[in-house]
Amino acid sequence: MRRFPTNLQNLAIIGLGFPVIGLNIWVLSQFFRYFEHLITILTIAALSAFLLNYPVKILERIHFRRIPAIIGVLLLTIALLVILGVTVVPSALDQTTELIQQIPEWLQASNDNINAWEEWGKGKGFPIDFNVLRTQINAKIDTQIQIIGSQVVGLAVGTLSGVIDTLSIVVLSVYMLIYGDRLWQGLIGIIPERIGMPLSESLRLNFQNFFISQLILGIFMASTLTPTFFFLKVPFGLSFAIFIGASELIPFIGASLGIGLVTIVIMLKNFGLGISVLIAAIVIQQVKDNLLAPKLMGEFIGLNPVAILICLLIGGQIAGLLGVIVAVPIAGTIKGTIDLIRQQHSLVPQPEFVGGSIEEKGEGVKGKG
Repeated sequence: MRRFPTNLQNLAIIGLGFPVIGLNIWVLSQFFRYFEHLITILTIAALSAFLLNYPVKILERIHFRRIPAIIGVLLLTIALLVILGVTVVPSALDQTTELIQQIPEWLQASNDNINAWEEWGKGKGFPIDFNVLRTQINAKIDTQIQIIGSQVVGLAVGTLSGVIDTLSIVVLSVYMLIYGDRLWQGLIGIIPERIGMPLSESLRLNFQNFFISQLILGIFMASTLTPTFFFLKVPFGLSFAIFIGASELIPFIGASLGIGLVTIVIMLKNFGLGISVLIAAIVIQQVKDNLLAPKLMGEFIGLNPVAILICLLIGGQIAGLLGVIVAVPIAGTIKGTIDLIRQQHSLVPQPEFVGGSIEEKGEGVKGKG
């Protein structure tokens, strides 16, 4: 007789739970859109501080004080950025600018290739008609020309805003490195200890380890694809390799999306070269996924692949690209926190009934029943 009310209560909880979750997602998306710029700067600064804190901790373990360790890491980071800014960045920017200018030409070449395929099909007696595809390509050509023209107008404003944002991120990252522990301990102190300690540990594990691993995997993809594209004589190979490496920041599907987009763009110019690029990139990706990624990533997130895809979709709906990047470590933090709380709870001695008395496990204290 009690089963029907219990099932009804469970159905009511489930029925009300999904609308509440949907409402919360909508509220979060509206909140992010209102404070999007501020949240983006704070998130990038926090992630930078997370990544830089890892070498700082290593220096502290070999008996460096924190402030000298922070200064040393910052100086090393600035030196690396200067080296990249002098060597790689100018070439990548030049290639990217030239690629953007040549996209209309590449689309026109693709249009000519489509005409050639259509003529070949008619010659073989196949009723092939690419008029719809040709119209879409022409529309894309006109759109791209307008975009290139508007980029010249907005370049000065974008550069000034980018410099201000970069300086803000650098200053915030330094302050988070110096005072972040005190701020975090203050925030954690508000939460009950049985939740705060697991949350702190899970957050460090998922965010710091996750982004360090993704950064290493991205550098591996970019550094191996660059000479590969050079060997294949891929035009703008450096920009394409850096784009695929940067796509690695999107977990689970980022590298595949980057490889797919690069392959499509190259196929516009040369179909055979696009196939060669696809094969080479997939081979390198398999080496990364089967040899390097398991050693770096391990199982510290422990999320089901379906759950990862759902998290990516929810993160993209709430916060766009930034939400996609941080969705998986946030979900991993929530799961890790719950697992640690359950683990702590399982270690707490539980009372059990022995005959007519209650006996506390591990203590031997008995009371009358």
